[in-house]
Amino acid sequence: MLATPHVALEERPPSDNRVERPASLVRARPMRVFQIDPLQDRRWNRLIEGHPYSSVFHRPEWLQALKSSYGYEPAALSLCSPDAPLTNALVFCRIRSALTGKRLVSLPFSDHCEPLTRSPEEAESLITGLKAMAGPKEWKYVELRTTGAFSDMPGLLDISVTHFLHRLNLGPSEDELFKGLHKDCVQRKIRRAGKESLRCEEGASDTLVHLFYRLLIMTRCRRRLPPQPLRWFRSLVASFGKRLSIRVAFKGDIPIAGTLTLSHRDTVTYKYACSDARFHNLGGPALLLWTAISEAKRQGFEEFDMGRSTVDNTGLVRFKDRWGAARSVLTYWRYPAAPRSHTYEWATNVMKRLAPFAPKESLTLLGRLLYRHIG
Repeated sequence: MLATPHVALEERPPSDNRVERPASLVRARPMRVFQIDPLQDRRWNRLIEGHPYSSVFHRPEWLQALKSSYGYEPAALSLCSPDAPLTNALVFCRIRSALTGKRLVSLPFSDHCEPLTRSPEEAESLITGLKAMAGPKEWKYVELRTTGAFSDMPGLLDISVTHFLHRLNLGPSEDELFKGLHKDCVQRKIRRAGKESLRCEEGASDTLVHLFYRLLIMTRCRRRLPPQPLRWFRSLVASFGKRLSIRVAFKGDIPIAGTLTLSHRDTVTYKYACSDARFHNLGGPALLLWTAISEAKRQGFEEFDMGRSTVDNTGLVRFKDRWGAARSVLTYWRYPAAPRSHTYEWATNVMKRLAPFAPKESLTLLGRLLYRHIG
């Protein structure tokens, strides 16, 4: 149990248990906040399986991969005592880095991670508890990454940066989904892949992991960035099991494109994509993405999360728009406030400057050394 100052909820009349999500937060009275280990607490799975705003990034598999690959320490705050059912939580990781400082992030390498609450008062209580836990000197800052659930946090957090999030509703029929794709930029490429007789292999075998990773290195080199360490993808495969799928497209025996998707409840998340630029005109990336969408639809999933895009990456934003996905604002919050140049993004910029001067064979080493400092 935390020894820091606590925040509290006001008494509320009985309700029908529906989740409330007003636009702004309100002040609340002190209430005790408890710290739990989501990797050990048996109540965690029940919370994320039942809460409407949980995502794949709340799953213990994701938290375990973060811990195994980067040494981050996952934890969560809750207003529920250890002997009560777990109905709310704010999960975060402790990041200790000599390069980027000590931070509390919810969550590193995660596109978004909503506080799992059922009222704005609960959210305010948990956020205030996290701020108190950070203290004035112990941690450099606290960061939350939300999908727009909390559009106003006066006195609690300040906006650090905003991104776009694209999500595709899988409710329409497969034919309707296909018709919603941009005719020239998407439909034509999928048909081209068929004419080229591209084939797709799916699974999570060690062979597919290595083929996918080889394509990832090519993609990151084009973008002047080191690849994520191979151990990260191995950790994801080991943790997620059947909830993870790697797809690789081939022209003959040549791997030309790859994707990695994760699933949670009614959502499939399109997390990583890579390709060999020499074969882009064959439509391999479009084929893999459409295959993932159509298979998710047939398997009964309701949403396809296409992930985060930086606002200034107009090419990526336009690409996702052309798949018929709905665009929303993804807000990253910070306490205490800091200029954007002081955010975690500076480390990415450092890697962009170093990568062009590093031999290709050294990029994977650079990734292994630096990614754990970014989070």
